[in-house]
Amino acid sequence: MLPVLDVRSRLQPLTAAGDILVRENGKIRCLACGHRCLIPEGREGVCRVRYVRDDTLHVPFGYVATTQLDPIEKKPFFHVTPGARAFSFGMLGCDFRCAYCQNWEISQVLHDEASDAYARPLRVTPAELVDAAKKAQATMVTSTYNEPLITTEWAVAVFREARAAGLLTSYVSNGNGTEEVLDYLRPWVSAYKIDLKGMRNEGYRQLGGRLQPVLDTVRWVVDRGIWLEVVTLIVPGFNDSHAELRDAARFLASVSPDIPWHVTAFHDDYKMTDRGRTPVATIQRAAELGREEGLRYVYAGNLPGRVGEWEDTRCPSCAAPLVERVGFLVRSNRIGPDGLCPDCGERVPGIWN
Repeated sequence: MLPVLDVRSRLQPLTAAGDILVRENGKIRCLACGHRCLIPEGREGVCRVRYVRDDTLHVPFGYVATTQLDPIEKKPFFHVTPGARAFSFGMLGCDFRCAYCQNWEISQVLHDEASDAYARPLRVTPAELVDAAKKAQATMVTSTYNEPLITTEWAVAVFREARAAGLLTSYVSNGNGTEEVLDYLRPWVSAYKIDLKGMRNEGYRQLGGRLQPVLDTVRWVVDRGIWLEVVTLIVPGFNDSHAELRDAARFLASVSPDIPWHVTAFHDDYKMTDRGRTPVATIQRAAELGREEGLRYVYAGNLPGRVGEWEDTRCPSCAAPLVERVGFLVRSNRIGPDGLCPDCGERVPGIWN
């Protein structure tokens, strides 16, 4: 393990000049995330990986902290080529401070000065990452584990190579975005997953963010025609009230009833070790609220085989089972590349080919 200061020193040369910024009164405002940090010379943004030196915004580039081959359902994307595999890569750093982060070893190491880094930055090129994805027979390359918005310039460099090789591309993000970063990313990303961590601003303040930028990003992603799926991790005593879950479902349905909403179960992690697991009944209740509020595709996750129909994709018109799952395993898939229900012809939104 590397001490934090050693990790920071190793990251210094692994940067490039950033693109996602504006200049204001002699200072640089970074636009990669919803914090929109105004960064003076010699300082860094909230994320601690984007900083200004010599009147240049330096951003992470040319490395990964970890890679992994996953079922595409683990991201989770349930409406993107079911049963395929995603080649995931992550860097270091995050613009949030979630006390229950499951990837805290790489996302929080630069914020937690008492901790060590479990991941070592590894120099790599976009072509090398894409070659690894192809050798693993992945059909998608995913920026995940840390917050991808704060490393968007690097993700786009990788995604250019991936698209040229015929691969899909995706973000797994906290959704703390800006219109500028989404416009920069839009030509190169196929699918986007947002963690909607609740519907109360006070809850988001505990995590180091604000609710409104996330709500805005949900709308902006849909408006730009990027395929979106949303996850809410239900944390006991934090965001599991009936009212808050209904508000989340109602908001998503107001943007589009076709947004898949994944409600997933919490387990103790990182600094939040006093809550216990989310009860199955709470997950099922959240899924039912989603359906009541008009969402056509609601899924319950992290409890394989224990939530009944909520793991499957069903036709919203005739209710026929189209994709049957247990956890991340696809047992059957009746949706063709055209996205049509074979029984009634209803089109199911997503990326099926």
